[in-house]
Amino acid sequence: MDTLNANSSENWHISAVPETGSTNADLMELGAKGAPDRSVLRADYQSAGRGRLDRTWEAPRGANLLVSLLFRDVPSQLHLLTQVVALAAVQVAQELCGVQATLKWPNDILVGTEKLAGILAQAAPVDSNGRIPFVVVGIGCNLGWAPPGATSLADCGWTREATPDEFLRAMLPVIDDLLSLDEMSLHATYVERLSTIGLTVRAEMPDGNHIVGRAVSVEPDGQLVILDDCAITHRVNTADVVHLRPVSE
Repeated sequence: MDTLNANSSENWHISAVPETGSTNADLMELGAKGAPDRSVLRADYQSAGRGRLDRTWEAPRGANLLVSLLFRDVPSQLHLLTQVVALAAVQVAQELCGVQATLKWPNDILVGTEKLAGILAQAAPVDSNGRIPFVVVGIGCNLGWAPPGATSLADCGWTREATPDEFLRAMLPVIDDLLSLDEMSLHATYVERLSTIGLTVRAEMPDGNHIVGRAVSVEPDGQLVILDDCAITHRVNTADVVHLRPVSE
């Protein structure tokens, strides 16, 4: 693997490559070979990256943040790791680049109604002790370019341009801070910053059905709780969620 740079900080082991098929796939392989906790692999170009529900995610070389992070300290609720990465990206977009990004359940990042970033987590197979040895979380964040139907920080008029490496390095200490929280505090932080809560939403299910109602909360296990017009409560684990409108007071 050609390495552009390989730097270590107190907590993170960062490598970057000019091109790969998928940073997630590469880091899963490296994790199986013993890569340490908080290993990070960033690529300038990714030819076979994918997002949730097997969607492709591809960007011009060097335009966007394409990175995966490996965690060996695996929480009881695996989705907390995707939430940590999403929360960090939202904070950096706001504080470093001056763009008011928001978080949409479960882990998409929006500006207004347009998608800025997506996140995909993969867990390693359970080991002989019945535990998951590591989880890899990948994020594709549109910095300088976005495909049709999405947006980028540049498109949103960022007040400070950031390279993929700069954006990543700003995220890492935020991730450290979030991971220092206990699981319930981290869950509360996620719910507090989630723009989905309080909106009327449409949850488009994998089986083709959909649920329309008010998003009222997120359970500690990551399920979105939706109250429909018939006062029936639905708990949604996997779905595409569309923000429709604020709930009328």
